[in-house]
Amino acid sequence: MLAIRLTRKGSKKRPSYRVIVTEKSNPRDGRFLEIVGHYNPLPETAEVTLNMDRVQYWLSKGAQPTDTVRNLIKKAAVSPATPENPSSSS
Repeated sequence: MLAIRLTRKGSKKRPSYRVIVTEKSNPRDGRFLEIVGHYNPLPETAEVTLNMDRVQYWLSKGAQPTDTVRNLIKKAAVSPATPENPSSSS
């Protein structure tokens, strides 16, 4: 079974993550099929970059996202539609 999950990168106490597609039985930082995005939780607003075309492709092939990745996909899908600073126009 395929899974879309995070793999940890970065140094000690400065994590950053890749969003990858891998076999569910592979280790967290082990072999993977494709990198479909990046996640950096450290800035004020966490940075999420996902290739939504590839995510949709893998979901259509039966890949199951982890709970965290499912939340990141929702945030990435909503963020382009919302204005960056709605209060500055008033």
